[in-house]
Amino acid sequence: MENKKIEEIAQRLNKAEKNREPLESLTSIFPDISIEDAYKIQLKNVEFRKNNGERVIGKKVGLTSKAMQKMLSVDEPDYGHLFSNMVFSEEEEVDMNKFLQPKIEAELGFILKKNLSGPEVNILEVLQATEAVVPVLEIIDSRIGDWKIKIEDTVADNGSSAGLIIGASVGDPHRLNLQNIGLVLRKNGEIVDTAAGAAVMGNPAYAVGWLANKLSEFQLELQAGEIILAGSFTGALNIEKGDNFEAYFDGLGQVRARFK
Repeated sequence: MENKKIEEIAQRLNKAEKNREPLESLTSIFPDISIEDAYKIQLKNVEFRKNNGERVIGKKVGLTSKAMQKMLSVDEPDYGHLFSNMVFSEEEEVDMNKFLQPKIEAELGFILKKNLSGPEVNILEVLQATEAVVPVLEIIDSRIGDWKIKIEDTVADNGSSAGLIIGASVGDPHRLNLQNIGLVLRKNGEIVDTAAGAAVMGNPAYAVGWLANKLSEFQLELQAGEIILAGSFTGALNIEKGDNFEAYFDGLGQVRARFK
């Protein structure tokens, strides 16, 4: 895909997010779009946002579950960028009007103290580069109408990232059993799902390593100080006004989110 077309599509997505007006799927408009094209579109939009004064604070891994990969007919995850204006406090009610069709996911965030550069990063190197692990509720959203997406759509759309709420608990990555750490996810006080860390590519730290290795294809690396979301333990849940969510991670702590 020509650079001019990549820039045009990036601008379309940027406008859809700002105006909260969903687009027709990119894969239906541009049936020949490739995953490589989609990542170039994402990176072009990152460039737009940075030029507009927004600051990258980290990255997220998506499509880490086998069920989601099967749904989109892919065999690997994807990723997106996180910006400073995406962070919400546990103490505030998040305004639903900021989003188009939001959903929520529970996952672990890895706060890095060292850079991670692929292409051969392993789990041990991820743990050595991690300052702390924190509980996170990620808000995902699609600028594609009705979530009618394929892998190329969500990649171009910044991994469907939209927001995150970070819990106050801080865990030592060397003391936590990340593969077996349990999650209890509640919606409006009722348990709606449970899972363990192994649901995230066998180990959430493996997902962070995958991302470092994937970024090396674009001559990029994970940076010290960034927060890296390793991927959801469960399927994404729809959000409606008035909803309250709580994710409790065994041995780590909890994170809450409220919506208005």
